[in-house]
Amino acid sequence: MNTTIAQLDGWRLKALILSIIAAAGGYLAFSLWAGWQDVIDAFVHIGLLGTLITLLLSLVNYGLRFIRWQIYLGKLGHRVAWLPSLRIYLSGFALTTTPGKAGEAFRGVLLKQRNVPFPATFAALISERLSDLVAIVLLTLVGLSEYPQARGMVLVGVIGIAVILICISSRTVLSYAHQWTSVRTGKLFKLLNQLTHLLREARRCHTPSLLLLATLISVVSWGAEAVAFYLVLEWLGADISFSFAIFVYAISMLAGALSFLPGGLGGAEAIMISLLVLKGMTMPAAIAATVFIRLATLWFAVLIGLLALYKSRKGEIV
Repeated sequence: MNTTIAQLDGWRLKALILSIIAAAGGYLAFSLWAGWQDVIDAFVHIGLLGTLITLLLSLVNYGLRFIRWQIYLGKLGHRVAWLPSLRIYLSGFALTTTPGKAGEAFRGVLLKQRNVPFPATFAALISERLSDLVAIVLLTLVGLSEYPQARGMVLVGVIGIAVILICISSRTVLSYAHQWTSVRTGKLFKLLNQLTHLLREARRCHTPSLLLLATLISVVSWGAEAVAFYLVLEWLGADISFSFAIFVYAISMLAGALSFLPGGLGGAEAIMISLLVLKGMTMPAAIAATVFIRLATLWFAVLIGLLALYKSRKGEIV
């Protein structure tokens, strides 16, 4: 076991484990308060086959995002063997319940053992976050397109995303933005300056062709979980359209991410339950569907991440 991995036995690892336990405990408390019996009934109603299908769609999400991660590392000039890279990538899921998923940056500690410098890991991480954000917004717009009165908003959103993608792929735009923010004062401009610096470092991940590929991968990967959510609602007898289910799932993930709460906990659930109830589901059914899909997506990822992290700490990273 190498020195860096061994350091994980100290207070840092204990603090991370405690944060995961605290988040899990809070989620369990929420489930009990909301009506754990309704959740159990939902599991029974969905059945083993439905549960396996939901988990399989979650695995599709994780697998496609890992492929995108490998592409980013390759573009940054660091090719890591697939098996150890997969274990390192999944280890980051153990820290999904940190605020803004910032704990996933821990992958850099493990990748350092593979001679991947921290700046490259952070460049890949920020590229991943941007790609996820674009995909979630696009899925949200897909859901909104069902409503004629929202089509103008959808058009504006698509144009806005196109402009953002063009900007982050342009060396000239990024250089100008970095220079402009560097001469401004205030915390906001300092943050923007750091962001533009990271985007410049990650520009190899933002070529037009790679942006298109990464966006496609992201939409399909997160779309898989949105499909799982729709199927769960179908199995529970909810009268909700496919496009609205996609919208609910996507806007909930977006709200959770923007809240910077650990794993989006609380924010995502509140939006999801509220929208389902507004669409006609009973409160117990909406809560049961929400808890089920979050267990099968977020907490399933955390479990896989903990197993991968354990393997990494046991020196099985090779």
